[in-house]
Parts: sequence; C-alpha cells; structure tokens
Amino acid sequence: MSENSRNLEAGLLLRKNQNDINECRITLVVLFSTFVSVCGSFCFGCAAGYSSVAQTGIENDLGLSVAQYSMFGSIMTFGGMIGAIFSGKVADLMGRKGTMWFAQVFCIFGWLAVAFAPNSMWLDVGRLSTGFAVGLLSYVIPVYIAEITPKHVRGAFVFANQLMQSCGLSLYYVIGTFIHWRKLALIGLIPCVFQVVTLFFIPESPRLLGKWGREKKCKASLQLLRGEDADISEEANTIRETMILFDEGPKSRVMDLFQRRYAPSVVIGVGLMLLQQFSGSSGLMYYVGSVFDKGGFSSSIGSMILAVIMIPKALLGLILVEKMGRRPLLLASNGGMCFFSLLLSFTFGFRSYGILDELTPIFTCIGVVGFISAFAVGMGGLPWIIMSEIFPMNVKVSAGTLVTLANWSFGWIVAFAYNFMLEWNASGTFLIFFAVCGAGVAFIYAMVPETKGRTLEDIQASLTDFLQ
Repeated sequence: MSENSRNLEAGLLLRKNQNDINECRITLVVLFSTFVSVCGSFCFGCAAGYSSVAQTGIENDLGLSVAQYSMFGSIMTFGGMIGAIFSGKVADLMGRKGTMWFAQVFCIFGWLAVAFAPNSMWLDVGRLSTGFAVGLLSYVIPVYIAEITPKHVRGAFVFANQLMQSCGLSLYYVIGTFIHWRKLALIGLIPCVFQVVTLFFIPESPRLLGKWGREKKCKASLQLLRGEDADISEEANTIRETMILFDEGPKSRVMDLFQRRYAPSVVIGVGLMLLQQFSGSSGLMYYVGSVFDKGGFSSSIGSMILAVIMIPKALLGLILVEKMGRRPLLLASNGGMCFFSLLLSFTFGFRSYGILDELTPIFTCIGVVGFISAFAVGMGGLPWIIMSEIFPMNVKVSAGTLVTLANWSFGWIVAFAYNFMLEWNASGTFLIFFAVCGAGVAFIYAMVPETKGRTLEDIQASLTDFLQ
C-alpha cells in the first residue's frame, strides 16, 4: 500500500471517529433547549390533572351537573383538535419556537379565564383555549426535540415530553387536594410564563432552517447544538441533500399522504394514536377521582399515591426507551395496560354482585395505579416519539397535522363519554379498554418498526421503500 493510500485511509478513519464522538456528545445547549421546550409538556400535564382534582370544588361553587362538568373536562380535547388542524402549518410558517410562543398566548388566556370564571361558559372558554394551546404544543415539542438531538439519545430526549407531563400531573394531584380551584388555575400560569421568557435563549431547529433555505443559519444552529469544536459537515450535508431532494419534488398536500409509499407511516402514526386514546388513558387521567370513588377508594389518597409514583415511572420509561428500544417497550406497556384493564373490569363486576366487597378498594387502587404506570412507561410518550421520526420533511406538515388531529379527536370521544360509560357499566367499560389494549399488542407486533439508533433520514427512507 502506498504512503498516500495509507494517509487517506488514516484520514478517513480519523474523520469517522470524530463523527462518532460528535454523535455521542450531548451539549448543554441541547439539554437546555429540550428543557425549555418540554415546559410546554408540563403545562399540558397541569391542565390534564386540573379537571380531576378540581371537580368537587367547581361543581359545588358553580353548581355544575355531571353533564356540564363532562363538557368542561372534555372540551380541552376539542380545543386540541382545533389546534391539531393548524399545528403542522403553524410550526412550518412560524417556526418551532414561534409556535411555542403562539401557543402560550392561548394557554395563559385559558388559565386566566378559568381562574376568574363566574359561570360554566367562561370555564369552557378557558378550557377550550388551553386545549388549543396544548394541541399545538403536542405536535411541535416532540418534532423540535427530534430535530435538535443526536440520534443515539433522541428517543430518551423526546420521552422527556412524557416525563414533564407526568411532573405536571403529579404536582396537581398533590396540591389540588388542598388548594382552591381558582388559585390552582393561577398556579398554572407559572410554567407558561417561564417558557415564554426562556424561548429567547434557545436555537431554532436546524432542519427547519434548512427547509427554509437558510443554510448559514442552519449550520450556525447545528454548530451551537453540537458544540463549537464539533465537525458538523456530514450532518449539515445530509440535511441539505435531503432538503434539495424534497424541494425538487412536488409540494406536500394532505391528499399526498394517501399515496402508496406513505401508507406504512400513516397507518403506524394514526394507529398508535387511536390505540393510545381508545385504551381509556385520557378519561382515566381526567376523571381518576371518579374511578377511585366508584371503587370505594379515597380519591384524595389515590391521587397522592399517583403523584408519588408518577415521576419515577416516567423516569423509568426515559431510561428504558434507549435501552430496550421503542418496539419492545410499546409491547410491554400495552401488555401491562391490558392486564390492569381486565383487573378493573373483574373488580367492578364483582362489586356489582356484592362479591369481595372488602377487597374492591384495594383492587381498584392496584388497577388504576398499575394501568397509569404501564401507560406512562410506554404508550404515553412513545407514539409521539415515533410520530416525530417516521415522516419525511416533505410531508411532515400534513402528516403531523393528521396524526395530531387523530389523537385529539379520539381523545375527545373518550374524555366526553368516560363519565357516562362509568355510570352505564364500569365493568363493561374496562372490558372494552382491555380489548383495545389487546388489539394494540397485535398491531405493534405486526406493524411498528424499531427506530432506536437510526437517523431520521434512514427511518423515513426505509418506510417509504417498504411497499415499493
């Protein structure tokens, strides 16, 4: 081998090692940017937990019926549907940061409207506004994190979205037992204002800047995220080549998603959102107090137990997502939800016949805590991670809008019907959720690919070629 060949080989090897080091590096900018973005997820968690702990106080103070409170609890998901319709387009036009700012305007107004509501109409207006905000945030946050983080930690960082939702839920499950519902709404303003301020100090997504054709800003953002001494040339070239490829093709429309080459991505994205919501997760989180009461278990004690275990179980999911991978964790999560739904179904079934009455409260607590724990470890956050990974940039706007809309639409159906279903037949309700979770195991096994440790471009190319 000639001297020049050896030098060339050594140079290539050195460059490969440097790229590997860059891929493994997690900078303070990435950590801080992720933290700032998931403050929006914390707002979502607070809003989700609010309807459970505030139910008794609001019903007593404003004289709301079960139907009126069901409307108040579920109208946030209706607002989320509206936000989802515009989420992809807004995130592309205003940028990821701009969309988070825009969403927080509605979130702040929503909390103020609820805090000072004189009647049920203003409660619903405030809740609807908050729902619109979290509809936007539920799309833009996982997409932003997926676009700024190195591939080997992308799953764990996007899962921080679920972790912060759990933190918000835990906080409200604890403080909601002793703080008046109006003051509780004002406390919800704190993370909103914090995110508005700190968004000034994080970079825009380099992939979005590349899509906008701002190559210099794209490289500057990428350099800031990867470190001043990092070699970003390979990653920047990959982004540029991908954007050129998509620019040469036709512009994205919603109808483009129904082309054969995008079918696997659409089926996986929408399917996971359907399973996430029709498992009963939204209804259980919004009205967990009602489920505890129906099982004869103290709702205040139950909420405190959930608050204690909420954050550790979310942390477990964050750790496992890069250890086990997406697919095994989804299967384990659905399997656990399946088991605990069946346990709750049997528990309420026995209670209706007066069998094992003394054990019903214990089984209710185990079932609810077990279900929410299993959900948070996998199905709570992983569908959003996978959604942020599987769609190419040229259809990400349309696809993100469709998938986020599907999630909120399914969630609204469950959240609105949940209280009525419990009144109809609690055992039958959880038997339905058991069937959905069982179908979820089969769907994930048959359809969902493993995306751990792969670049976004590689994942999207493999799915696009799946049916070719």
